[in-house]
Amino acid sequence: MPTFPCPTCQRPVEWSAAAKWRPFCSERCRLIDLGAWMAEKHAIPGDEISPDGVQPSTDEPDDPPRH
Repeated sequence: MPTFPCPTCQRPVEWSAAAKWRPFCSERCRLIDLGAWMAEKHAIPGDEISPDGVQPSTDEPDDPPRH
């Protein structure tokens, strides 16, 4: 069975149905990772959104209204 490093501690994790916490080696490592996401230490890149929730305008004109 192939093994992969735990994303938190780098210990080898067997990639099988028997590995209860995969891709993590343990519940502890899973919770550490979850806490990092909740503390915004991890992020998925994307467009910035202003605090009022409105997307910044683009330079492209809007489609004309249809009648």
